[in-house]
Amino acid sequence: MTIAQRLADLGITLPAVATPAAAYVPFARTGNLIFLSGHIAKQDGKAWVGQLGLTMTTAEGQQAARAVAIDLLGTLQAAVGDLARIQRIVKVMSLVNSTATFTEQHLVTNGCSELMQQVFGQEVGAHARSAFGVAQLPMGACVEIELIAEVA
Repeated sequence: MTIAQRLADLGITLPAVATPAAAYVPFARTGNLIFLSGHIAKQDGKAWVGQLGLTMTTAEGQQAARAVAIDLLGTLQAAVGDLARIQRIVKVMSLVNSTATFTEQHLVTNGCSELMQQVFGQEVGAHARSAFGVAQLPMGACVEIELIAEVA
């Protein structure tokens, strides 16, 4: 099954690359690696505002992380032209806007990690990962995720 077929089966249409909100580019390539800038969670085209442990549950955070993953895939496709060229999702770094007592950042981030594995398969989609709790994110977003991928 192709990546396009997997996306269709999951009901996912990839978005266009978002315009950066500050002085950076959406992605940078060096050699065979593509570094995607952090993408914040969005709902209805606006920042998905919330704080895990205060105004959001872990399950809601997972949905937000999945939404970020879809945006990341759109940017990755724009960077390489065809997602079939991805040899490996190398690393995901997730920042979760959370209270000092919230300890499930890793579970929130699964929303992104699990989608990457569904889209690319276990061998290509499995990746190294970090998940951090932070006091705040740009525009009050609940989750921000960046990604590194290897291209054929």
